Amino acid sequence: MTTIRLIRLPAVMNQIGYSKVWIYRLISRGVFSEPIKIGIRASAFVESEIDEWIENIIQFSRKHAD
Repeated sequence: MTTIRLIRLPAVMNQIGYSKVWIYRLISRGVFSEPIKIGIRASAFVESEIDEWIENIIQFSRKHAD
């Protein structure tokens, strides 16, 4: 069984190197994982989805590097 971890926005920003504004712009374009609500005023991201997004970016970059 896989352990699902939730991470907050500051951890996501640190992990991918993008600002809050840019992350939410990617979400609105449908190219980044949406956060889930974990409370009335709190949300978090599924860490495995963020990791998968990073892997996809790496693969895309390597395929298109000339």
